[in-house]
Amino acid sequence: MTVTLTDNSPIDGADTILTPEALDFVEKLHARFAATRNELLARRVEDRRAAAAGGGLDFLTATKDVREGDWTVAAAPEKLTNRRVEMTGPASPVKMAINALNSGAKVWLADLEDASTPTWPNVIDAQLNLHGAARGQLSHTGKNGKQYALRTDAELATVVVRPRGWHLNENHVRIDGEPGIGALVDFGLHFFHNAEHLLATGSGPYYYLPKLESHLEARLWNDVFVFAQNELGIEQGTIRATVLIETIPAAFQMDEILYELRDHASGLNAGRWDYLFSIIKYFREAGAAFVMPDRASVAMTAPFMRAYTDLLVKTCHRRGAFAMGGMAAVIPNRREPDVTAQAFDKVRADKTREAKDGFDGSWVAHPDLVPICREVFDSVLDEKPNQLDRLREEVSVTPAQLLDVSSADGSVTEAGLRSNLYVAVAYTAVWLSGNGAVAIHNLMEDAATAEISRSQVWQQIHNQVVLSDTSHLVTVDLVRQLLAEETERLRGEVSEQTFADYYVPASKLIDELVTGDDFVEFLTLPAYELVS
Repeated sequence: MTVTLTDNSPIDGADTILTPEALDFVEKLHARFAATRNELLARRVEDRRAAAAGGGLDFLTATKDVREGDWTVAAAPEKLTNRRVEMTGPASPVKMAINALNSGAKVWLADLEDASTPTWPNVIDAQLNLHGAARGQLSHTGKNGKQYALRTDAELATVVVRPRGWHLNENHVRIDGEPGIGALVDFGLHFFHNAEHLLATGSGPYYYLPKLESHLEARLWNDVFVFAQNELGIEQGTIRATVLIETIPAAFQMDEILYELRDHASGLNAGRWDYLFSIIKYFREAGAAFVMPDRASVAMTAPFMRAYTDLLVKTCHRRGAFAMGGMAAVIPNRREPDVTAQAFDKVRADKTREAKDGFDGSWVAHPDLVPICREVFDSVLDEKPNQLDRLREEVSVTPAQLLDVSSADGSVTEAGLRSNLYVAVAYTAVWLSGNGAVAIHNLMEDAATAEISRSQVWQQIHNQVVLSDTSHLVTVDLVRQLLAEETERLRGEVSEQTFADYYVPASKLIDELVTGDDFVEFLTLPAYELVS
């Protein structure tokens, strides 16, 4: 096999990351695991069709012994025993990386996936920043002369890297002419350069694994970890991984996913937008029973979401794994302190629910939210590092409860439809400009927000939904009319050049995604072709 780079334009520091040895390691990962990855992506299609034909999902008969067995995951390393606040955000630019490490959070989820546009410069810059973080050598001087440096007066956040999901390619790395696998490029470059340095400082190579749809995909990651540790002479079990349960089939295989990764598993995470997006995608032909109300009204307290999060906490703690809560995406608005105060109150209430439900920690998207999350979890945990002792044995969740979308309060409105179109275009436009973490209406959004937004519109068209506030039928013509109006509204918020460069192609892409006969699996797949 041979590795070639399709973009040889100069990028500062690229030689530090793209060494012959590192690329050789990435090549070995592809040689061993690319075929299995491709088979598992094909299996996703087959499994979804089978679920649609059979009328739903159920816990797997073939793995009943795993669910009923008495086993636990490996004990957590010291750096991951206390995870009560996790700061999330992209690993590029360097200023955001430094702010995350300095935030006071226990963990920084360095996101190479949903919060990152994987342009080649962004991919390299993220790896450079993770390289510097592992060595405590990050610094930056802004254009205004402001200095950014790692704190020396307090503990820095432990880095947990989120590589791209199995579905995403890396067009700038070619293996025998074929695109590289984004997950293997991200993991391979980070692990090769940083594993030994992290271990030398009392930390380790820790990862968040996104978008898994089955325990077989978790098994593939485990095989990757075993091979990588052997290849670099690192002790087995050194790598630790937390899995995002952000797809509906994965919610039925939580035990199995932990079991496959048990020597490397650290925990599971409960998300929101990606999980709802997955339900729509998985049951897109299932009719009105799976039509969701306006996304803003689908709270984590909806019965089917409570079933999902309660099952996650119970599963994790039974297996000695950590249960991590979802995102608080609020961005403080300095000009509207009352708005910010109300938003912070909602964050506090949401984190209180998670802490009382048994979660061991939760995510925030802005440093100002770290103290709120920490305060809430401190009040529940006190001196304990986590809540692994809360087994939630009273929880019993059925497949019907996990799939009871109709239990959510709310309705489908024109206001919600407009919001989905506005957000989908606004996010996609900024993503196309090279920024995957986007501030929209005082919230820090990533690709998951655009995914749930565009998928709801597609669902409403294909299920002939009637808007509750206008009695209008959601049709292609209506959606295109509203999309044009929301795109024009966005024109007034940016420069004409920015609008032409990014918002016009973003609006065209969203039109294609929401009005097409076929459902496109991920927005980022066609979007990536526009930036790579």
